[in-house]
Amino acid sequence: MSETRPVAGEKNAFRAEDAREALEALDEVIHQKVRLGIMSTLLALGEADFKLLRETLALSDGNLSTHLALLEARGYVTVRKEFVRRRPHTSYTPTEAGRIAFQRYLDALERIIRASQPVVMQPRAAHGKACRAGTLEPKNA
Repeated sequence: MSETRPVAGEKNAFRAEDAREALEALDEVIHQKVRLGIMSTLLALGEADFKLLRETLALSDGNLSTHLALLEARGYVTVRKEFVRRRPHTSYTPTEAGRIAFQRYLDALERIIRASQPVVMQPRAAHGKACRAGTLEPKNA
């Protein structure tokens, strides 16, 4: 009785489908470079003010404001505005939804990486016996 196993091309086809599904799972809001930087910084620090984000990511005020507004509208960050020594101070914190979305984003990236790894096929002789290294011939017992 011979065993059935997928040929290398079929195995790669399954992996390609996994990669396509993972690509579809990437959150477009987080995937954008600046927003990925914002979310990464906020999740690493827990909270950051506007000035720290602007300097860390080397962005203009307008550019950073636009991206933060989108993350806030999506529910990924909360904004706290206050006055510190009579000056406005704005800080940002990731929400639970933002944390979950970011983790899903990372999970999708890991699935893409796993799907891109080469398939290693282990040769087997008939009846599942082990083969000599580098051949498809059964080992002599």
